[in-house]
Amino acid sequence: MKISILAFMLNEIDAIKKVLPQIKKEWYDELLIVDGGSTDGSIEEARRQGFTVYIQDKKGLGAAFSEGLKRLNGDIIVIFCPDGNFLPEKIPLLTEKIKEGYDISMVSRYIKGARSFDDDRVTAFGNWMLTQMVNLLFNAGTTDLLYNYRAYRKDVINNLKKENDEGWGTRLFLRGIKKGLKIIEIPGDEPNRIGGVRKMNPLRNGSIELACILQEFILRKF
Repeated sequence: MKISILAFMLNEIDAIKKVLPQIKKEWYDELLIVDGGSTDGSIEEARRQGFTVYIQDKKGLGAAFSEGLKRLNGDIIVIFCPDGNFLPEKIPLLTEKIKEGYDISMVSRYIKGARSFDDDRVTAFGNWMLTQMVNLLFNAGTTDLLYNYRAYRKDVINNLKKENDEGWGTRLFLRGIKKGLKIIEIPGDEPNRIGGVRKMNPLRNGSIELACILQEFILRKF
């Protein structure tokens, strides 16, 4: 199975100098970095290291996901952020689970044997609350709803009718649950980000995720 890594970047010059060299070439067949308009030299540094960088047309992570996905040819799609929050060594573990027959494999920061070093009280509570909600409404059995360090079978993403919105990760997961897909979590720490500025606004992003959950619950069949 051909492995594609889809990485998202926006002004992460300090992180990509340390993180990108840790991604071993034997782990993937193609790697595309989708950049949201970096102005700190991230694009130039990534290209200097030999990576392909695509500058997205529309703003937002949803657009980055949609535009990047169209340019990948792999059977397995791994979502990665080179900001220091994702451990590169989890990539082969995620892809191995897909090869074993799972449709979606997910890194969890809250399963036994893992933890987040980047969470604050607000983000930890928000993730816990939304995770409990989806477990109650969808019988999902997940421990970490909002960590988008995941691998998907490419045909699964296409069949789940991806939307170009900021809640795409949650939407794909919930539609996978409703479809009865095989989903597995693996433990993985979330280190502190390396430099840069956190792009996530807890109130805004929490509202987007909540709206996505309620929409998918109302549209129970998919």
